[in-house]
Amino acid sequence: MPYRWPADTDFVPWELDVLDRRCGACGRRMHICDHRFRHLHTLEGPVELICKLNHCPDPHCPGHTRTKSPEVEATIAPPHWAIGWDVFCWIGHRRFSRHWAIPQIRAELLDAHRIKLSDDAIGQYIHRYQAMLAARQQDPEALLRLYQAVDEIILSIDGLQPEKGHETLYVVRELTCKRVWFAEALISATADEVRRLIAQAKGWTEALGKPVALWLSDRQDAFVTGIAAEFPGVPHRYCQNHFLRDVARPVLEADSHTKVQMRKKVRGLRKIEQAVLKRRGVAGPEPAAGADAAATTAVIIEPVESAASPADPAGAVVLDYCPSVRGILNDDQGGPLQPPGLRMARALDEVRESIQHNLDEKKGGSRNSNSVAWPVASTGASTK
Repeated sequence: MPYRWPADTDFVPWELDVLDRRCGACGRRMHICDHRFRHLHTLEGPVELICKLNHCPDPHCPGHTRTKSPEVEATIAPPHWAIGWDVFCWIGHRRFSRHWAIPQIRAELLDAHRIKLSDDAIGQYIHRYQAMLAARQQDPEALLRLYQAVDEIILSIDGLQPEKGHETLYVVRELTCKRVWFAEALISATADEVRRLIAQAKGWTEALGKPVALWLSDRQDAFVTGIAAEFPGVPHRYCQNHFLRDVARPVLEADSHTKVQMRKKVRGLRKIEQAVLKRRGVAGPEPAAGADAAATTAVIIEPVESAASPADPAGAVVLDYCPSVRGILNDDQGGPLQPPGLRMARALDEVRESIQHNLDEKKGGSRNSNSVAWPVASTGASTK
């Protein structure tokens, strides 16, 4: 669908003419036969391209029926695009370097450059940018320049599955220059299919003229047989990350069991919040049965933030602690070197020490005002 420009758009005219006006067939000087007008966005503002079209004036010359466009036009914007190369690169950089979401890119384009694009249009430009980037990554001439000073190559292969039941994406990476060579999704990871990818990597190494010093993988059977067949004599080592993960598997299983036990002991957060809200005369809504943790948190935090009362500072402290504890219990991030259960225990200990510090600081006050804080403190202490 063509881009719709507002009627009051102020365009800056750019006149473009062909660089060489000699006819390619007879050598005569070509004449301007027509004009083509294009409107597009640039980072400097809206632009109107006035392209002067040329052809040979001799009606008997074959160049008379062929129209020549200004060569500079392609360096400003590709055909049929509503944006220039500068806007296109701006979008790609924010997406793949800064990992911006499409709504964020759209809002920043509108706020900073007054460029209004739909989410679908930005998605299409991102897809084209990704295709160009992939082609650039596999450009033979660029690879030769990159590996000119490299003496040897270290390769790795691994399978990445986005979700269970989806196709596995097999990625071949070169570790000396830290560059992804290529990737392909395989429906069936048979030995023949995997060997085909390894053979493709062999073709790349032969084109570069560089020896392969080492292969790294998780040593699946298909990897072992394929690398041994295509790269005889090249060492094949176990990936350190996979090795560490396999060695730490018993520790992670014990850590997971510990997390379950801690979650069983640290209970009653919702009742504590409801007790504080009831004392203030604010009734918090009951989460629906079967709601997930994130939805439950959102339902509880909504009335908590609106129920802040300077007359009940102790209750305000309790309502600040409860979401923090809930976030600690829902945090499952971590790995072999940072088990999530161990991180959870440390975080709960810090909460318990913080609560105890608040209680020690309140000298001469009544403990009844802090009575709702005692269940959180006791549950935190039970994780010790």
